[in-house]
Amino acid sequence: MSRTDGDAQGGPTGALAGVDRVIGGVSSVFSGLASTTIMAFMFVIAADVLMRNLFSIPINGVSDFVAFSIVACVFVQLGSTIRSDRLIKAEFLMAGWETSRPALAHGAKVVFFATAAGLLCFAVQWLFEDFHEAYQSGQFSGARGAYQLVLWPFKLAVVAGAVLAVIECMRVAIVQGAAFARLVLAEGDRRGLWGLALLLVLIAGFVLLMFGGGLSSVQIGVMAFVGLFVLVACGMPVAIALIAMSFIGIWLTRGNINVAQNGLGIAAAGAIRSYEFGVVPLFVTMGLVLDRADVGRDAFQVAVVALRRLRGGLGVATVAANAIFAAITGSSIASAAVFSRVAVPAMDEAGYTRRFAAGVIAGSSVLGMLIPPSLLLIIYALIAEVSVGSLFIAAIIPGLLLAVAFAVLNVVLAIWAPGFVGTPKALPETERMSVREMLGRLLPVIFIVTLVMGGIYGGFFSPTEAAAIGALGAFIVAGARRKLNWTVIKSIALETGYITASILFLIVAANLYARMLTLSTIPMKATGLLASFDLSLIAFMLCYVVLVILLGMILDSVSIMLVILPIAIPLVEALGGDLIWFGIVSVIAIEIGLLTPPFGLSVFVVKGALPEGFVTLGDIFKGAAPFVLVMLAVTLALIFAPVLTLILI
Repeated sequence: MSRTDGDAQGGPTGALAGVDRVIGGVSSVFSGLASTTIMAFMFVIAADVLMRNLFSIPINGVSDFVAFSIVACVFVQLGSTIRSDRLIKAEFLMAGWETSRPALAHGAKVVFFATAAGLLCFAVQWLFEDFHEAYQSGQFSGARGAYQLVLWPFKLAVVAGAVLAVIECMRVAIVQGAAFARLVLAEGDRRGLWGLALLLVLIAGFVLLMFGGGLSSVQIGVMAFVGLFVLVACGMPVAIALIAMSFIGIWLTRGNINVAQNGLGIAAAGAIRSYEFGVVPLFVTMGLVLDRADVGRDAFQVAVVALRRLRGGLGVATVAANAIFAAITGSSIASAAVFSRVAVPAMDEAGYTRRFAAGVIAGSSVLGMLIPPSLLLIIYALIAEVSVGSLFIAAIIPGLLLAVAFAVLNVVLAIWAPGFVGTPKALPETERMSVREMLGRLLPVIFIVTLVMGGIYGGFFSPTEAAAIGALGAFIVAGARRKLNWTVIKSIALETGYITASILFLIVAANLYARMLTLSTIPMKATGLLASFDLSLIAFMLCYVVLVILLGMILDSVSIMLVILPIAIPLVEALGGDLIWFGIVSVIAIEIGLLTPPFGLSVFVVKGALPEGFVTLGDIFKGAAPFVLVMLAVTLALIFAPVLTLILI
């Protein structure tokens, strides 16, 4: 929750306001330290790569430093992420409650964040004991005579961050409780009070049913799964909902709360303690820097001039620019935000309907998560334990196929549905570029793609190293274009920290969730049930895609992966499916959810980036609908022809 939000909803006053400022100041300092450390990754890893490749002198301990630091960074940043209301959540119900049923919204948030504080207290106790043991025994990573990385400072940082996260959760609960009391008691606004009572009754009934005894492990797992979706739908942050249901599931499955606490502590300390997870903040940094460098704007301008004579050329140019931008950022949301500002005004001025212009941006933005390097592919690789490089290579043909299909769709709509597209004017002949000027504008893209993808495919870099080199290259590009100053760098570092903490804390929660599923034996039972149905791989995939698209209507992409993949991956393996192929199909199917109501995250991003009243949310969904159909067609093609995915690997 931001400070502004807290004030508007009955935030702390008087002496409490002073305490709140102190807590906020500590959160800001912690956030700055975490963000600075993440920036340091880039230089340390880049230095290691250069020393190893140029002088055959690697820097010892880099991988361990990154692995332990990434855990510390996530927890140190977590308090500020909670305060800024940046935890990933579904808001389609909560947003409506806040306006029409405020008592329900405030009361639900009290329950959600009080629960979060309680669960994090269990984690704090375990993490403190882990730190104390490391300090007392002098734990280190490495080898005597080579290098020694003392571990207790990293673990102390994790404890401090977790304690601050507990305090921030309690703060949100208190602020929301005060807002609830003021609303109901002082102002007499009881809208949503009965809804809150119903929610509390449902929660109490669920707890009684779970703890009443007599449930098998599978039934406990299924109940936890159902409870998870209800809580997420009601607006509880996804990570907190995962932890809550997983904690209860493990507790009841094993009949011992200490086992659940150990599982939570192990997940907090070890789920993301890997060098490979350093790829997440580094690719995020690269995308944010290149956005500030106006690389997307230049790619669009080149595409517009190159395709000016084509029917529906501006739409095709938007798709082409999105494909180019995707090759260097790996984020659909970044693409949607950038091209909403760049392409929609140009298309509107050229005579395209606003519905179509906004729909093209939302639709083609999904290329960001498929064309490598892709953040979603990286997360899938970490969950499924497959090669990031193989996933990137496998995504090339599907990514190009989807981009070409989008381009063809633009031309077809321009010819056969002029009422939907509009009556675009021809681009003035004066708006031309020489080949040299085009290459000059695309040089940053060529430079970054060659650096990152060439390094991975050439065997020079691991994905994490490529991300560090790419982020450093992005800073060089932005610096050469004079787009950097201290304010911009600080903004990029803090935004990287927020995004990293929200994603990786979700992965910590998903690790506990996967442990709960294993103990409940749901994956094993589901595999046996699938075998009894004699379901083919193709039939399973068709059912899976439908389920994922439905989930995409209420959840974001990362949450869908973390919730559904621990169940789906064992089933695909049992049916003989290739996990690389499954990953590519999953990403496209999940990305369809970015364009479908009511969640449709890309659609909301486009709407938020455009001037108020420029176009309605419903019109953007309508404009994106043809792209959803094309994505479905490409998904089916990949399901029935796996060779399109696997031919290059």
